Amino acid sequence: MSQPQERARERALIIMQVRSGRITATEGAKRLGISRKTYYQWEGRGLDGMLKALEEQEPGRPVQSVDTEKQDLTARIRDLEQQLLAANQRVALKQSQLEYERQQRALAQETEERAKKNRT
Repeated sequence: MSQPQERARERALIIMQVRSGRITATEGAKRLGISRKTYYQWEGRGLDGMLKALEEQEPGRPVQSVDTEKQDLTARIRDLEQQLLAANQRVALKQSQLEYERQQRALAQETEERAKKNRT
């Protein structure tokens, strides 16, 4: 547990002790090292937070907000990845075509050289 969580837990325990009548607000404030006025402010915030946490909630996971910018960027990335894939396929195809043409020229040259040798 982190230091802030430990402090919050200590405060909550003292507030519960005061609320249950085990200690006075003055004693609780003293244990926390704060004024009684500050104690009551903390107590109010704590009780408000507890009430909010205990409000009725819809069952299941909470609905996540739609981040349109994130959706737009995700779609843009998907489009760019598709464009990159297509470009890489075109480059590979062009390289294959150039290699094929090079082989054809070499074969034609070789055939021509054999034909010249056979004529002589």
